[in-house]
Amino acid sequence: MPEALEKRIIELLKHPDYRPLKAGQLARALAVSPEDYPQFKQTLEHLRRAGHIVIGAGNLIMPPALSGLIIGTFRANRKGFGFVMPLEPTSHDDLFVPEGAAGGAMTGDTVTARVVSKGKRAGLPRYTGQVIEVLERANNRFVGTLLKEPDGWIVQPDGSSFVKPISVDDVGAKNARQKDKVVVEILSYPTGKYLARGVIIEVLGRAGQYEAETQSIIRRYHLPSGFDADCLDQAHEAAGGFDPERLDDRGDITDKVIITIDPPDAKDFDDAISLERDARGNWILGVHIADVSHFVPADSPLDAEAKNRGNSIYLPGRTLPMLPEVLSNGVCSLQPGQKRSVKSVYLTYDPEGNVLSRKFANSIMCSTQRLTYQQADKILKGHTKDAKPGVLELLKNMETLSRTIESRRIKDGMIHLDLPETELVIDKSGRVVDAHPADTSYPHTIIEMFMVETNEAVASLLDRLNVPFIRRIHPEPDALSVKNLAQLVRGFGFSMPRNPGRAAIQDLLAAVKGADCELAINLAVLRSLEKARYAPLNIGHYALASTHYCHFTSPIRRYADLLVHRTLQCHLQNRLDRAKQIAAGQDLLQMGEHITFTEQRAEDAEKDLTKVLILQMLSKRIGDELDCVVTGLTNFGVFVQSRKFGIEGLIRKEDLGPDQWQYNERAHCITGERSGYTVRLGQSVKVRIDSVNIPARQLNLFPAEPLIGATRGRKKEGLAKRRRQAKR
Repeated sequence: MPEALEKRIIELLKHPDYRPLKAGQLARALAVSPEDYPQFKQTLEHLRRAGHIVIGAGNLIMPPALSGLIIGTFRANRKGFGFVMPLEPTSHDDLFVPEGAAGGAMTGDTVTARVVSKGKRAGLPRYTGQVIEVLERANNRFVGTLLKEPDGWIVQPDGSSFVKPISVDDVGAKNARQKDKVVVEILSYPTGKYLARGVIIEVLGRAGQYEAETQSIIRRYHLPSGFDADCLDQAHEAAGGFDPERLDDRGDITDKVIITIDPPDAKDFDDAISLERDARGNWILGVHIADVSHFVPADSPLDAEAKNRGNSIYLPGRTLPMLPEVLSNGVCSLQPGQKRSVKSVYLTYDPEGNVLSRKFANSIMCSTQRLTYQQADKILKGHTKDAKPGVLELLKNMETLSRTIESRRIKDGMIHLDLPETELVIDKSGRVVDAHPADTSYPHTIIEMFMVETNEAVASLLDRLNVPFIRRIHPEPDALSVKNLAQLVRGFGFSMPRNPGRAAIQDLLAAVKGADCELAINLAVLRSLEKARYAPLNIGHYALASTHYCHFTSPIRRYADLLVHRTLQCHLQNRLDRAKQIAAGQDLLQMGEHITFTEQRAEDAEKDLTKVLILQMLSKRIGDELDCVVTGLTNFGVFVQSRKFGIEGLIRKEDLGPDQWQYNERAHCITGERSGYTVRLGQSVKVRIDSVNIPARQLNLFPAEPLIGATRGRKKEGLAKRRRQAKR
């Protein structure tokens, strides 16, 4: 056992998502039993003496740092410098690489960098680095806009993944034209003297057109599109073979009042709700989830494709589903009036919203009514003419139970961030013509509370059965992040402990509710927290204050949920040994890493296309005024976020007014030396649109009214020049 345990410990510490843990936490993450804990402690000591691990401050266990060298991922900046993000935890944060020291590396490349000490800053060692070797190129294809320069043709890549243009020849071979959106393949990588050279392999259309921009995002993020013949054949066969009248092994709940609540444009309805009382008056919540595992066998072509995709991708105006639409929008979708196979979770609650019992079953159901969030909200507010029999009573009971559960979860430490979302108004051609705040009515919270409770119930069951599974984990924030958060909020005049816990964060969020600084504080809290991810590690979910948590309620659109469904099915069939056997044959760490990546990729792609479409709209509104809030401060300017469009832009420091502006990192403000005027996080500010650079995803702004003095004349002079530059 010691050798096997050593291997498991070292493999975990080498995992890119590993964060330093204490011995007890590490033991729980590796599912070490109490009787094996003494052996585990001896193994740790042996590894420490052998130099394979380091026990650092706070008794945190981590791998030893590389001496003088870092292997990591390079990230370039348009100003010429860059950073290397270590692949393994080391004594260094992201390593700064000055201009000229990148060694031809491009964003995303895996590199080896030499660490060089450059004295101290604020009493701490300051390091810079030099890339000495590119170990692996992240990409050899880029998407960008074709431009004609005096000395030849170039492609300006989209976004910030590759900041320098690519020189291209033989443009006519693909009939490409000026300002076409193209895909270019690298022939030679950049050096200190020369640009990268490439060849155009595909023309996507005119830059600025919806279809061309959408295809550019699909290519840039390597998103899956259509399904191959094997997958489509399997999906059609599974859908065609579904006969709800022949599912004798399932409980028949088609007589219950059951509803779905989803966004107006949703087509894949994978969760439905029922709610009743038992003989003692306790609530019995029924959460019924589409049984996708019934249609997608493990290791089938469709399963392999779903695993590769990881999740459905929701772009503005387009969905790239994880499963073919004959399943995702057809027999798996819980459409009203249609019998569907589901996995049912029944949770019994006492009057305080505590779970008294849990029950799991395979069922056949029939949705009574499909509601949008807005329709459900109107019914709850008295507009009941469109509600089918039993639905009004069900909705009222759902609201009552949800508020009780929400109150209990908040008392337990659940953290809720109020980050407003923007809903785009898109015309028939795919152009964004306006935007408005997304609907936040209480039915959203009802469904959220019920889904969280269901996910937690399934994870608790699988933990009790001692079956390994993919969890949804959210580690505690590291000490430095929460310390920095506490320091920042004190600058806003709010008191907070130096090492705040959940209760302190909850109190802070409640205190800023409705204040000008609310958005800035919520963003600061978000940035202090780690990202939730998928992994088999048993470390709980910090923001939800949940000890056991997984994703179970969206198997149509998330592969993690489909895996958990299969494990639950083994339990329902009394085949736990089979579930453990399957888990033993899977690399759950690797699987968790993969689906975390596909989730982040989908989120990044959606945000990128949303930003492109909004910037295209704003590029036609140069000089228009925007109502914004200050969300970031740097030594080169002020970042502000539009309250209406949710997009962030930059006011350059020189555009703040005729003064010497100094950035005070500790006080989180920028102050004019002569005027004493101070710009702070959370401050409301009216701005005007100066220029838009769509390929670089940049929105440049200036104050609508001078902060100090009269700068209007200088602004008008510079505005025409920058407009010309933005059109290049």
